[in-house]
This record gives sequence, structure tokens and C-alpha cells, in this order.
Amino acid sequence: MMGAQAEVALASPPAPHTALRDGLWVGAALLLLLAWDLAGLDLPLARLYGSAQGFPWRDHWLTGGVLYGGARGLAWGIFAVLLLGMWWPLPVVRALSRRERVWWLATMLLCVALIPLIKRTSWTSCPWSLAEFGGTVVRYVPHGALGQRDGGPGGCFPSGHASTAFSFLAGWFALRERQTRAAKLWLIVTVAAGLMLGWVQMMRGAHYLSHSLWTAWVCWAVTALSFHCTRSWRSPTDGRSNVI
Repeated sequence: MMGAQAEVALASPPAPHTALRDGLWVGAALLLLLAWDLAGLDLPLARLYGSAQGFPWRDHWLTGGVLYGGARGLAWGIFAVLLLGMWWPLPVVRALSRRERVWWLATMLLCVALIPLIKRTSWTSCPWSLAEFGGTVVRYVPHGALGQRDGGPGGCFPSGHASTAFSFLAGWFALRERQTRAAKLWLIVTVAAGLMLGWVQMMRGAHYLSHSLWTAWVCWAVTALSFHCTRSWRSPTDGRSNVI
């Protein structure tokens, strides 16, 4: 009897993550970001790497070359592998239906496209434009000072480069109900890569660290919303039998 119950338990699909739970995580992360801005942590961190002579790491071969262009090339390479996985999926992806794989890739592209659109409307200029760091007349204006311009060209918020990594958060959502271990590993690697790229951009003077944190939040919020809004389309029956 106990053996039969165990078999039933193993065969049962994992409990779906609720929209409320994900919404609470999104809300909590937003509060932390607002607290970061109120604490004014961006400028002190930027001063660790910048001075009146500018940012020495701005054009360094490691930060401006390998960890900028190289990271972007690697990300598109991984995306190409996932795209091929539509027809020849890797073992960890085979548990997903084709619709789930389509959702994964489409959500990644949505995040990558959305961040530049937000940047176009931003009044925030990059740290290397500040007069304090050898730039022009640009002054630092915290994000909470709504309606105030910093006197520069703007268009630097949030971080587009960080979306190279944080767009991969879609993998965590896609895998977490079918491949728990793989999903956790995917999440850890994605967040670590995103924070590394965000720190590199801060070292270069290209972004404040909060720019990358906001990118992470936008990608997380958009992916969570997309995940729950498309659940019925992705899994009309058992989540694996649907085809397109």
C-alpha cells in the first residue's frame, strides 16, 4: 500500500508556482531597489573606480573587451543553442513542451528589446559624463528626484549590457516546475553573471550599479508576468502534450 502511494507521489506533477508568490517577490525586490536609491549607494561605489581623471577601466582590454563584447557574444551563442533546441533540445530541456521552449526564447527576446526602449526615455546620464569624473557639466541626480535632469545626454538607465545575462532568467521560470535542480543552477549562474557584468560596467563608468539591479528587476517582473499570463497557452493539458 505504501509502495503504491509512493509511486503516485512520484508520478504527480509538481505544484505550480502561484502568481501571488511571484508577485510578492517582485514587490519585495522593488522595495529593496527603492531603499538602495534612498541610501544613495550609487555614487560612493562609482568613486571606488572613478576620479577627476575618469575611469581607468573604461577601455581596458579585460573590461571593455573580453567582459563587454565577449560576454555579449557568448550570450548570443547560448541563445543560438537554445534556438536549435527547438528541434534538437538538450537533455535538460527535453522535459519541456515546444510551446514552453517557444515561450522561453520569446520572453528572453522581449527583455532584451524592452531595456533599450526604456533607456531611450531616460534622463539619467552615464557616470563617465559627470563633471566629477572628468566629464562635462553633468551632475549626479538620484533616481528618486523625479522630474530633474542632470544636464547630460541621458539614455543611460537601466543597463542594457546587464540584460545580456538577466534575460536568461526566463530559463529559471521555464525549468523550475519540471527540472528543479537544473532550474536552481540556472538561476544561480544567471544572477552571478548579471551581477558580474553590472559590476564591470560600474568599473568602466558606463553605469551605476543600480542600473544593472533595475535591469534585473525589469527582466524578473516581465518574465513573471509573461509566465503566468501564458500558462494556459503553454500547458493546456499536462504541459507536455501540446504542439504548435
